[in-house]
Amino acid sequence: MGSDLTPVEERAGVWVKRDDLFEPFGRGVRGGKVRTCLQLSEGAIGLVTASSRVSPQAECVARVAELRRIPARIHVPQGLETRELAAAVAAGAEIVMWRPGHNSVIVARARQDAATRGWALVPFGMECAEAVTATRRQAANLPSCTRVVVPVGSGMSLAGILWGLLDREMYVPVLGIRVGADPSRRLDRWAPPVWRAWVRMVEPAAGYHHPVEANLGGLALDPYYEAKCVSYLRPGDLFWVVGRRGE
Repeated sequence: MGSDLTPVEERAGVWVKRDDLFEPFGRGVRGGKVRTCLQLSEGAIGLVTASSRVSPQAECVARVAELRRIPARIHVPQGLETRELAAAVAAGAEIVMWRPGHNSVIVARARQDAATRGWALVPFGMECAEAVTATRRQAANLPSCTRVVVPVGSGMSLAGILWGLLDREMYVPVLGIRVGADPSRRLDRWAPPVWRAWVRMVEPAAGYHHPVEANLGGLALDPYYEAKCVSYLRPGDLFWVVGRRGE
């Protein structure tokens, strides 16, 4: 299921890699994170992850656990309930809040929780070899383009894309629209060694916690990630749509 290539479309003069069309169980959660989570959940008796309160990862892990008919625990910073957390709870997940809610804290708590329970850990930001490999394979059907544009959160999708471009010998410029914390250290671990010379990284005007509304040729985009890329697109680009959260 996770090895099928998602399609490429042409919209408004831009090629669009529709990885958001990977939707294996029709629950409104779709994209590369789901593909990785499905792989990590194989044979698990439960799932544990750490997530920001607005990240689609919380709902993704909860929905995959629901599909597998196993429990899930989501570690997040203390704060108000978000749409993503409500969706995770609706899928049967337990939300565990921590104060202070620094990433280092919730990541450590999730890791300890998974080890204690013997459940599978879905890493924060999907930082694992499975994520890189799965995304890398999706580059196999990319058309010729002048540039690749992709939203960058954890950096794991970008790492896989870069390896996939190398596999195809597609040495085109790459523009990363950074949403969230600096992913450079993670990219140093997982991306090709030349990534710093290859990728131009920019920060959109809207910060991580500020959604925007945008579409591309009628294609609705995730308000926290892909929608923030639209103003940077130009004809001939390949826009990699990583995923889209549920409605």
